[in-house]
Amino acid sequence: MATRTRSKKTPARGVIVKIIKIGFFAGLAALIALILAVYIQASSLPTYDELKSSPNGQMIRVRAADGSVLVSLGPSFGDWLDYEDIPRVMVDAMVSVEDRRFRSHLGVDPIGIARSAKVRLQRGRWVQGGSTITQQLARNIFLTNSRNFGRKFREWLLALAMERKFSKDQILELYLNKVYFGGGAYGIDAASRKFFGHPGNRLTLSEAAVIAGLVKAPSRYSPTADAEAALGRAGVVLQVMQDAGTITAAQAAAADPANVKLAEEPNRNSVRYFTDWALPQLDTIIDEATAPIEVWTTLDPAMQRAADKAIGANTPAGAQGALVAMDRDGAVRAMVGGRDYVSSIYNRATQAVRQPGSSFKLFVYLAALEAGYTPDDTLVDEPVTINGWSPRNNSRRNSGEVTLRTAFAYSINTIAAKIGMDVGLGTIADMARRFGITTPVNTHPSMVLGTSDVRLIDMTRAFASVSAKGVAVVPFGITKVTKLNGELLYEHKVDTSRVLVAPTVAAQMTDLLQTAVNTGTGRAAQIGRPVAGKTGTTSSNKDGWFLGFSSGLTTGIWMGRDDARALPGLQGGRAPAQAFADFMRTAVAKRPVENFDTEVTLPEWQEEPDDEAYFGEPTENQLVDENGLPVGTPPDPPVAAPQGGDIIAPSRLDQNWIDEVTGRSTRPQPQARPTPSTPPPAPAATPKAATPRVQDPRPTQ
Repeated sequence: MATRTRSKKTPARGVIVKIIKIGFFAGLAALIALILAVYIQASSLPTYDELKSSPNGQMIRVRAADGSVLVSLGPSFGDWLDYEDIPRVMVDAMVSVEDRRFRSHLGVDPIGIARSAKVRLQRGRWVQGGSTITQQLARNIFLTNSRNFGRKFREWLLALAMERKFSKDQILELYLNKVYFGGGAYGIDAASRKFFGHPGNRLTLSEAAVIAGLVKAPSRYSPTADAEAALGRAGVVLQVMQDAGTITAAQAAAADPANVKLAEEPNRNSVRYFTDWALPQLDTIIDEATAPIEVWTTLDPAMQRAADKAIGANTPAGAQGALVAMDRDGAVRAMVGGRDYVSSIYNRATQAVRQPGSSFKLFVYLAALEAGYTPDDTLVDEPVTINGWSPRNNSRRNSGEVTLRTAFAYSINTIAAKIGMDVGLGTIADMARRFGITTPVNTHPSMVLGTSDVRLIDMTRAFASVSAKGVAVVPFGITKVTKLNGELLYEHKVDTSRVLVAPTVAAQMTDLLQTAVNTGTGRAAQIGRPVAGKTGTTSSNKDGWFLGFSSGLTTGIWMGRDDARALPGLQGGRAPAQAFADFMRTAVAKRPVENFDTEVTLPEWQEEPDDEAYFGEPTENQLVDENGLPVGTPPDPPVAAPQGGDIIAPSRLDQNWIDEVTGRSTRPQPQARPTPSTPPPAPAATPKAATPRVQDPRPTQ
């Protein structure tokens, strides 16, 4: 019986023993395999220095001219803080809330895993991840956030390997400099600068609690997204720190997250038109593509606000408006590419190409002045036909003999056409290209009325070059680029060596431009100080332009519909000129008043009618209104221009009236320049060919 009993129990006991042995040896083999895998993984890990310097995507912080932050782009990585430079309260807050047993486990916390599994069974879903700080770091650096066992096992293996290769302090340093805190900020220095406006080594207990609370759900607890939720989470962190014994109850009570001062969020609307234009230039001026950089720009926040307001207040319903303001050295101080960046990122200041209308006459008259014309030369405003094309004036009438100054001030189309045939259409096209027009310029006779598409920024540049007395002005938006530690990578140098036209030509052109504002189509652009500028209106009122300068600042404004449909009542002398005035009153308010230097010393072969300065006080006893117009002389109502004209001149379009308003009534009248009533037919478009001058301005020897 005993033998039978023993024979019954022996097989069962043997199976159990065998299972135990198999389990033991399998576990031992698994442990050995795990240890080997950890050692192999540890040996293949990058070094600590390599992990510190590994690229994380370049952060670009863009600053305005006054140093304020305009926008931060890309992942934001602040300065790297060594462990000893990280505030103790920040370390304690992060360890307390994320991994209280960080100093005791080997990279994976079995207790945390068990707790997470228990909660999973109770609630039916994963609520707590059970990941240690080391696991989170391994996932952030090497893995994705996908949830499957294979990824989790790799995370454990990497965490164990990292604990084998790096010290606890090194792991904390890596973690606190790389973990994501929301709002594009990676690392405590970037988070501190973004949310509190100061470096991470100056974090207080309350600020550290806010930042530590972000790791669980950066988007939900972001102070900029939901300040109340962020502060509530910070209170939880302080309680956890007290429970962990890292702070006392008194310290927890003294910390008041509600009183933490958050940094102001930068304007992210219209300034993006400017940054979208300026930042692509980084590819050509610096080679740094990984380290965080700061880009210092020319944008003036006060001018940008004024520009937004001017465009928003004056642009007609259903239309778009754009503005570029450029300083005398080419620095772009304000840029508006549309009424709202959020609804349309299309930059109408730099990308849109539209017909400039009569504002293109800048190049027509520059070519004429360079060819020997003077503002006081006279031509006959009469019907003209050129190769079947008959330009008409906006007023639908002809005024007979007028000076170039009058013709420009009132944008007389027939005079522009005659000048074009005289100096040569190719010459005018070359002048436009010389002054920075980058779009194709046609050489059809109608080109003198602005039928070639241009960009607003190019036109503004051209007017700025006239303001600079004929020296080329190149627009720029970046003054310097530095790393976060201040190391200079690039600094802009202004080039004033390229002269486009002689100073005498620029001075005469300024004379004409100032007349257009004082007495002509640009009167709505007056701001109580000297202004020189020109309006532009295209056929059927599809586009309205005003470009001008005052006190060293040049501003160009365009308005119209994106689909190029007509806008009744849109003319350069109305909404665009008014927007210019509204903007410039604010933009130049703190700048000294500057009178234009229109006194010129002409070459000996040119005649100067008089040495008297062009702009003086109104004639004695002559009363003028706020626009400089004689009291009791109402202007005629504007009439739409079918062929590129602007607001028409008053019915008293005679030289005596012009001289009276501008204080030139005592000037001797220049001799009229004989002009054929109908210019000869234009030759085929040849960029360099110019038709013969009507008369050589030099006196007969």
